[in-house]
Amino acid sequence: MPKLAVRLTDIKVKTAKPKEKPYKLAAGRGLHLLVKTDGSKHWQFRFRFDGKENTLAIGRYPEVSLANAEKKATSSLELLAEGINPSENKKAAKASKTGALANSFEVLAREWAISYFTNKSASHKERTVRRLESYIFPWLGNKPISEITAPQILEVIKRIENLNKLETAHRTMQAASQIFRHAVQTGRALRDPTIDLRGALPAPVVKHMAAFTEPKEIAELLRAIDGFTGSFTVQCALRLSPLVFTRPSELRMAKWADIDLEANEWRYLVTKTKTMHLVPLSKQAAKLFTDLKAVSGHGEYVFQNGHDPKKPMSPAAINAALKRMGYDTQKDITAHGFRAMARTILHERLNIDPYIIEHQLAHKVPDALGAAYNRTKFIEQRTAMMQAWADYLDELKAGAKVIPLKQA
Repeated sequence: MPKLAVRLTDIKVKTAKPKEKPYKLAAGRGLHLLVKTDGSKHWQFRFRFDGKENTLAIGRYPEVSLANAEKKATSSLELLAEGINPSENKKAAKASKTGALANSFEVLAREWAISYFTNKSASHKERTVRRLESYIFPWLGNKPISEITAPQILEVIKRIENLNKLETAHRTMQAASQIFRHAVQTGRALRDPTIDLRGALPAPVVKHMAAFTEPKEIAELLRAIDGFTGSFTVQCALRLSPLVFTRPSELRMAKWADIDLEANEWRYLVTKTKTMHLVPLSKQAAKLFTDLKAVSGHGEYVFQNGHDPKKPMSPAAINAALKRMGYDTQKDITAHGFRAMARTILHERLNIDPYIIEHQLAHKVPDALGAAYNRTKFIEQRTAMMQAWADYLDELKAGAKVIPLKQA
């Protein structure tokens, strides 16, 4: 095809001034620069198709240079030579791009997150979306989800592994798989390509929360907690942690509206499973809550934030206190470790049925009858267990010889 004849120079385009009426500077072969009265300059390509005059907008100067305008005009001439209307071709390309973006991995991922995390904690959703934003969207976010291949996914997942974040790599891969399944279910993809990547990552190393499970260590910890010199609120949280062994987030978010000190019960919604849970309070636990009521009973939260009483205690408060007491929260004991402590000792030392312990931990316990989780199941046994546990801890702290309690 003949080379586009250029009748303009960069200098002429740059120095073209507005006039009372819009005017055109021809660049040859249908390309011209439209100079408007406001001084803006627009490249246009005029052509005939099926006997009708058409004008194709190419772009605005200086965003589109003279050289780029020439290239776009040449491309339009090539389309005309093949019997294709450049204007219709541009509309089709735009529609295709819009459709591809509408079905891009990022769009589908955010759509999936809205429905998937409906009954899950906000923090879980935030962590998952943050992983996707950090490790997948920059490379695959704009790609149509139906065109993404297993090797492309593996490439981005391997980047995470190379950062020595193997568990994060597995969790990100798992989220990606769920997104692909969502795309399949909604007709935006034919299959989940992550299926082809099974075994591509080394198995993650199971990391347990640091916890003491020997009576001697527990006794020393309990005595250290009694000697804690921080705030009264944090000291009570420390003392209650082994007594109720709930999840740390559930303890710090405890509300007075959920605690019945007449019935010695604490009922609340488990954030992880979205089910109601009941914690029978031992005499020792009830006493601590009663003491705290004098401090924070006028507010919403049992454990108030030191800077803002309308907010709950900081998520890092208990671990920070343990560190102040000289404990390594990675190797010795962590706020979450009180749960493992109770689970182990209740079974090994007090001979409590693991089935009852798991119910008190608010874990999903398999039921032979397929019954749903019931917060009051084994409540009599759990109430007795919680009191026996509190008494056992008192005896450990005092250094008394403890006789294992046998479950009837």
